[in-house]
Amino acid sequence: MWDLWLERAKPLVPVIVINSPLEAVPLAQALVDGGVRLLEVTLRTQHGLGAIEAIRQAVPEAIVGVGTVTSAQQMESALKKGAQFVVSPGSSDDLFACAREWGGPFLPGVATASEVMRAREAGFRYQKFFPATAAGGIPMLNAFSGPFSDVRFCPTGGIGQSNHHEFLALKNVFAVGGSWLTPVDAVSAQNWQAITSLAIAG
Repeated sequence: MWDLWLERAKPLVPVIVINSPLEAVPLAQALVDGGVRLLEVTLRTQHGLGAIEAIRQAVPEAIVGVGTVTSAQQMESALKKGAQFVVSPGSSDDLFACAREWGGPFLPGVATASEVMRAREAGFRYQKFFPATAAGGIPMLNAFSGPFSDVRFCPTGGIGQSNHHEFLALKNVFAVGGSWLTPVDAVSAQNWQAITSLAIAG
């Protein structure tokens, strides 16, 4: 599924925190207008689930996922709202089981070789490398490429406009995630053109 989506979208996954329900649709549209369609709406605020549903209805060009998922209950709630992919900062047996039952794209979070192996054994060869820079960054991903040549990563955490191209250049990276595409000041000011410009530049 990721390969199919990336044929139609930039390999960028903005980590979106919704502080007001009124932000969700115009923010998503601004990103899509800039060519960024893979949108990770986090559950860091109470507005996350509602935002997923609103964006799915109002911005059909967007591919809407849910992030900061730490329990099977959260995953199930987000899927009911229309989430098309699921991202977790970590992994657990409950999340693995729920994701397998669903059958859609799930990115379990990993930071060590043991966690990569565990997620791969559970059937997930697309994984979130988090927190990317704190967990070793590019050197760690290069180290992973030998023993885990069949695993691809979406690094998130400490990645921004200045370094995301370096991560995307790695053969085992299929996308990068971060919040630099949705700066708090621009969102608060409803400066949607600034968001679109960042998406285009990305």
